[in-house]
Amino acid sequence: MKLTVWTYEGPPHVGAMRVATGMKGLHYVLHAPQGDTYADLLFTMIERRNHRPPVSYTTFQARDLGADTANLFKTALQDAYDRFKPQALIVGSSCTAELIQDDPGGMAETMGLPVPVIPLELPSYQRKENFGTDETFFQIVKALARPMERTAHVSANLIGPTGLGFRHRDDIVEVTALLEEMGIGVNVVAPMGATPADIARMGVAHFNVLMYPEHAEAAARWAEKTLGQPYTKVVPIGVGATRDFIAEVAALAGVAPKYDDSRLRMPWYSQSVDSTYLTGKRVFLFGDATHVKCMARMARDEMGFEVVGLGCYNREFARDIRALAKDYGVEALITDDYLEVEKAIEDLAPEMILGTQMERHIGKRLGIPCAVISAPVHVQDFPARYSPVMGWEGANVIFDTLVHPLVMGLEEHLLHMFREDFEFHDEAGASHHGAAAKLRSLDEAPVAEPEPAMAAAAPAEGNIVWLSDAERELKKIPFFVRGKAKRNTEKFALEKGVTQISVETLYEAKAHYAR
Repeated sequence: MKLTVWTYEGPPHVGAMRVATGMKGLHYVLHAPQGDTYADLLFTMIERRNHRPPVSYTTFQARDLGADTANLFKTALQDAYDRFKPQALIVGSSCTAELIQDDPGGMAETMGLPVPVIPLELPSYQRKENFGTDETFFQIVKALARPMERTAHVSANLIGPTGLGFRHRDDIVEVTALLEEMGIGVNVVAPMGATPADIARMGVAHFNVLMYPEHAEAAARWAEKTLGQPYTKVVPIGVGATRDFIAEVAALAGVAPKYDDSRLRMPWYSQSVDSTYLTGKRVFLFGDATHVKCMARMARDEMGFEVVGLGCYNREFARDIRALAKDYGVEALITDDYLEVEKAIEDLAPEMILGTQMERHIGKRLGIPCAVISAPVHVQDFPARYSPVMGWEGANVIFDTLVHPLVMGLEEHLLHMFREDFEFHDEAGASHHGAAAKLRSLDEAPVAEPEPAMAAAAPAEGNIVWLSDAERELKKIPFFVRGKAKRNTEKFALEKGVTQISVETLYEAKAHYAR
């Protein structure tokens, strides 16, 4: 454990809270000190839920450590049952309470409550939030689900969506529609929206749709072995992946695949002349493993981008991401340190970042556009509107998500380029006001903008430095080709034995590569 300003994942008990918050009729009793109640804000403020998470805290204080903290837990557990009357309870410790070793599961077992009480063993100092969601859901399914006679009509469970998930609410709707188009019913969606009673009847479904491996793969593997339910391996993010998912589901269900892509608007643009503006854009991807894998395929195969780097923060999927990176000819970055991610982005100098809320901040600092494609995210990525990332509509949403930062960045560059134009300068006012617009005389010299404070030289590859005038000239180049211009200029300088890049060197390199 280390002190950090930002973190990709919280401790595993936050993952348990995500499962509990997504479900109904389940209550989580958490043995934790007073300060650990901060986690409520993740759901009420960021996800904008209209109710608090179903969590009761023992909230012991420093003065309680010399007394009976175990009795505090028993009292909190009994009070939670009496007040909320849940169908089932889960109990566990936060990272701080883990140190005092009070054993919430053992204490709960001695109390004889009339509902299932499921103990959670979440190692706070070895594992993190996504492990917490996966392990918590697995323990709930293991405790409640049993083999049952299958439904007469082919049905499936959708497993993996949780509270605080990236577009989980809308992905459920989209995947449900894909199944219903093939005549496949949805038995249970879990954890999100499910009750413990719903979990108990998961066994009647013919198979499971594993929407998010980070949150439900352990439960899917258990159900396959114990309940005889196979599960899907393809996550339907992107056009190609959605087609593969439909084919996989059809094979599991024994029905004919149905590809109703009439709502899909992305392919026509990818085949149009306008899309050549996007072709070859260098992108860097970072996030949870599932979204990175899907988005890398979509970026390269469906948008024509060049993937120059990728990675994930959840180490449980490091092997998968390393294998994927090998296929793309890049080196995988497996880390939960945002400073390492920032360093990798600086070194690779991509033209676009596909990442989390953390990479959005990194992109702002480095002047690189970023599209958020994975948790952790902030409030703007929990939209009130329908905005999935799975299925046909999800492909449309992702298309907009990827294109808009580049197109709007181009618009901002053009506005900056023409800021001193006699008709469009800052003092002119809105052009649609016609005669009210103030034209600048062609003989009138524009007012020079103050230059931002800059270092005299900046370090570059091979001990080459950029002189300040050359750096200013470089910033006039459109952002979407600036990285390539910088790399070409430095390569030219190395070949010519130049150690300081001036404006003249910049234009000599431009002329050299234009031949």
